[in-house]
Amino acid sequence: MCAGAIVLLAGCASQNGIIDPRGYDRDGVASYYGARHHGARTASGERFDQHGLTAAHRQLPFGTRVVVTNLANQRNVIVRINDRGPQSRGRLIDVSKGAAEKLGMLRSGTAHVRVQTLQD
Repeated sequence: MCAGAIVLLAGCASQNGIIDPRGYDRDGVASYYGARHHGARTASGERFDQHGLTAAHRQLPFGTRVVVTNLANQRNVIVRINDRGPQSRGRLIDVSKGAAEKLGMLRSGTAHVRVQTLQD
């Protein structure tokens, strides 16, 4: 039974680690990045705008739109995945400074969040 689960899970991910975004719903820790990276190229090739509503995720495809909800205050924001990360271990997503502001996490730097894909 364990081998079957491994085969099933392997079928859900592509060789480059990108996953199918349909039904993605995870809780974890979010952090944000801003001025230091402003204007730099993201992994998708576009320039990072710290004031935009974008995010970095390790496995969701570029262009995927997700709702990020701060579980401490229930504030949420819709962001578009345009970069890879977070670089810090144990983090689920890195959001732009603009998104972090809407989530109310600028002071703390991190927040426990829920990340859910939007249905197109």
